[in-house]
Amino acid sequence: MKEPLRISVIGTGSISEFHLNAYAANPAAQIVAICDVNGKRAQAVADKYGADKTFTDYRDLLADPAIDAVSICTWNNTHAPISIAALDAGKHVLVEKPLCRTVEEALAIEEAVHRSGKLLQVGFVRRYDPNVRMLQRFIDAGEFGDLYYAKASTLRRLGNPGGWFSDVERSGGGPLIDIGVHVIDLCWYLMGRPKATTVSANTYRRLGNRSNIDNLSFYKAADYDASKNTVEDLANAIIRFENGASLMVDVSFTLHAKKDEGLVRLYGDKGGFEIDPEIAIVTEKHDTILNVVPQTDSSRLDIHAAFQNEIDHFVDCVSNGLTPISPVEDGVAIMRILRAIYESAEKGEEIRL
Repeated sequence: MKEPLRISVIGTGSISEFHLNAYAANPAAQIVAICDVNGKRAQAVADKYGADKTFTDYRDLLADPAIDAVSICTWNNTHAPISIAALDAGKHVLVEKPLCRTVEEALAIEEAVHRSGKLLQVGFVRRYDPNVRMLQRFIDAGEFGDLYYAKASTLRRLGNPGGWFSDVERSGGGPLIDIGVHVIDLCWYLMGRPKATTVSANTYRRLGNRSNIDNLSFYKAADYDASKNTVEDLANAIIRFENGASLMVDVSFTLHAKKDEGLVRLYGDKGGFEIDPEIAIVTEKHDTILNVVPQTDSSRLDIHAAFQNEIDHFVDCVSNGLTPISPVEDGVAIMRILRAIYESAEKGEEIRL
């Protein structure tokens, strides 16, 4: 049997727990080190998951030859420098979405992947959801025909957690780059990764962190400060692709909506399907339109299963020299779309990629 892949997790914020639990459940992986700028927190996580080493500086961690691969679960503004340093240190990398903040950073990461010969997998976790995997088989079999239109929404009415999420220097943007990236990538992936040609978009900053609202409990970052908010509340866009397909998307942290809402719908010339809020297939048989509800373990996104599949795939790719289904090139392509949305909104005009 092969020796387990020796893993370190960099950053111990809330998202890291999904990585840590998934690695702990994979017999081909071993968590050997934890890194966080807060040494006490790093030690607590190391004790919980049986890691022998802790670090407060990722550079010290990357100098350790006993580490094979890293999961990067830090602020967006650190994704590029840590990813590049890890690759150059000979480590394989799983980096949380978004890949980084800018196209320039994305290209520098891609160059480091090619230079180092190491693997980098982007944490587009929705690709790994069991229902998405099931739908991909339908797509590959031509059941939906040509997928030419998609709609996606992730609307929160009171969801800006503040802290680094509301600081454009650390995050690179607001709901678009934080939660919108999930549904944009998911639609683009299922549509066959067509080349984006134009983007027309809007962003709005009207409601801020909503600190005036009483009697509601919602997630707040540890350094929440309602006076510090430099990201958008809402973004919407129409994205056109080289093959004639299009994607319409809107996403918010904060909006005067009746309730939070999430939907992902894709339409083809032979059928269509919905992923959010629940899985459903629309098709035609014998000149009759049918609404089909697949029998699966869950009709909704199973985030724990998705992360487990993502981590298992990363470990398998590193251990067996495989190419991940969310490679660095896809991270670059999505970053081009995200930045074009922000550029279109800023200039008030359509952007050609």
